[in-house]
Amino acid sequence: MSFDGVKVFSATKAREREELGERISDWIAQYQHRIDVVDKVVRQSSDNEFHCLSILLFYTRKPD
Repeated sequence: MSFDGVKVFSATKAREREELGERISDWIAQYQHRIDVVDKVVRQSSDNEFHCLSILLFYTRKPD
């Protein structure tokens, strides 16, 4: 897979995790004319107190 960049979204608090999809959608809408998302990775990790959700978007830049 070839990509030009990666954007990382992460959240540890419940409310932040619930809003993560909206944050990602807003970011894609803002940059959709300049990038193409080519892959994604979703990761979840936990300890005794926190649950962290991370979503990584790999993208290529569209030609000018």
